[in-house]
Amino acid sequence: MRGGRGAAAPDAKARDAVGALKRLARMLGNEKLRIIALSILVLLSVIGQVAAPVMLGRGTDIVVDGMKAGSVDFGALGYTLSLVAALYAFSAMTNFVGGALIRVTIQNMGKRLRAAAQEKIDRLSLKWIDGQQRGDLLSRVTNDIDNITQTLMQTFNNLLSSIFTLIGILAIMFSLSWSLSLAALAVYPLGMVATIVIIKRAKPQFTKQWHTMGDVSAIVEESFTGADVVTSFNLQEQFEEVFAESNEKLFQASFRGQALSQLTQPVMGFVSNLSFVVVAVYGGFQVLTGQVTIGGIQALIQYTRQLNQPVAQVASMANLLQSGAASGERIFDFLDTPEMEADADTTYADVVSEESRKGEIAFRDVHFGYEPGKPVIRGLNLEVHPGQQVAIVGPTGAGKTTMVNLLMRFYEIESGEITIDGVSTREFSKDSLRERIGMVLQDTWLFEGTIEENIAYGREGATHADVVAAARATGVDRLVAQLPDGYDTRIDDEGNNISAGEKQLITIARAYISDPSVLILDEATSSVDTRTEMLVQKAMNELRVGRTSFVIAHRLSTIRDADMIIVMVDGDVVEMGDHEALLEARGAYYDLYQSQFSGPADSE
Repeated sequence: MRGGRGAAAPDAKARDAVGALKRLARMLGNEKLRIIALSILVLLSVIGQVAAPVMLGRGTDIVVDGMKAGSVDFGALGYTLSLVAALYAFSAMTNFVGGALIRVTIQNMGKRLRAAAQEKIDRLSLKWIDGQQRGDLLSRVTNDIDNITQTLMQTFNNLLSSIFTLIGILAIMFSLSWSLSLAALAVYPLGMVATIVIIKRAKPQFTKQWHTMGDVSAIVEESFTGADVVTSFNLQEQFEEVFAESNEKLFQASFRGQALSQLTQPVMGFVSNLSFVVVAVYGGFQVLTGQVTIGGIQALIQYTRQLNQPVAQVASMANLLQSGAASGERIFDFLDTPEMEADADTTYADVVSEESRKGEIAFRDVHFGYEPGKPVIRGLNLEVHPGQQVAIVGPTGAGKTTMVNLLMRFYEIESGEITIDGVSTREFSKDSLRERIGMVLQDTWLFEGTIEENIAYGREGATHADVVAAARATGVDRLVAQLPDGYDTRIDDEGNNISAGEKQLITIARAYISDPSVLILDEATSSVDTRTEMLVQKAMNELRVGRTSFVIAHRLSTIRDADMIIVMVDGDVVEMGDHEALLEARGAYYDLYQSQFSGPADSE
């Protein structure tokens, strides 16, 4: 039931959390100026926060000393309190600006990651993509990247702030009383050990969570794209069972990961309370012995409370980073996927002179298999002369579609050679090769837009007049004439508001407008009715004039007039000739023909 298709050049394999985080840090290196500015702003904010308790302590000492002397200096007290207020206001302002800066920095990185993922897809072979679950692939380039940006948004600014705050608090605490500071810190190693244990236990759950998220996305994607099949075969309950199973696994992984990560807060809260008790009790003795002032002990108590905040934040962020690192591993594993072999820099026009561009195609001892040891094409030899209409027939799995996929270089051959006008297709770029070939598939693809936009997609810069000409040549104008909005009629992303035959006509018009030298029709008329098939055949007769064309068809009635019919069985060409000659030979083509038409073949 389960199926699917599923930045800069990578510099290291992302197989662990540390590796993924290091690569994310290197990506943030592209935002050096913003990060430097952010660090300065965070430092200034922390200075304001850390300095305020010291000033409050001074204010307390002013009151205590004044009461001892019988007169409080309210001017000095007011100045001190105003300075405290100014420090807090300054800290809040710099923190606000820093927050805006970090949003820009992280979102820029997320934008680059999404662009890198899209560019990577363009560089991957169809062979690899066909082996992936589409939902999992979508989850990596959407959910995982979103999780990375959200994680960094929540941790990066706070991490800088926590580190600076921790350093500042410790420096001032030791300047006030080194013995009290050591006593306060004595209990924190317990919290650190507990946090490390929690992190190790949470990490596998976060990894499982994001892998399972991909499975859930794949099931949802399949249920949408195959909704008609699911409904017609009453498979809703089976899909619900599969979804429920994966959804439960996602719930369990998410719940366990979050439950473990949230343990850090109460653990560090307990440690903080122990530290507070130590400072309160031991500090009381130091006040009595005159080792520290009341204002000093007040400041130390505040710092002890404040100390818990950065320590707890670092512990909490460590768990958040586990989730982000798990997503980072998935996206970097995708970005590290081996790509197609390097394409040639030259174009077809660079290697073939204008007078030699005739559209002659040859397959010479071509071997290919989708999987090692399982050949689909074995020793294929074929020559197609310019302007010929070549029909390719054979049973399912014979290698018909594979043959044209190799011509288009959707897949790379294992051995042998494919040439156009005497030049190997490997000697010029795939783009320039495909610019010469128009292709119409059995599975039509239309994007959400108008009929005109879908037709014009076949050639960059196509005008309305070009679209109309292509539509008239392929019979689409008859369809357009029946629609109230004409060429401006919008098609949804699945093309559900028009029939299968109408969709096929639009894709043929798209191929027509590209004005290809070579034309490929892969079962192009298999899903159309008889009347539409006649329109398609008429359009094809016009389109193939002066062009080399390949037609893959199961319905033999559509290829009787082909100049050459190639019969493939198990990856080999077993027969070749025109319709009449192949029927007279009474071989594989004769058997195929007899299976589709009743009555003796020689009555034709």
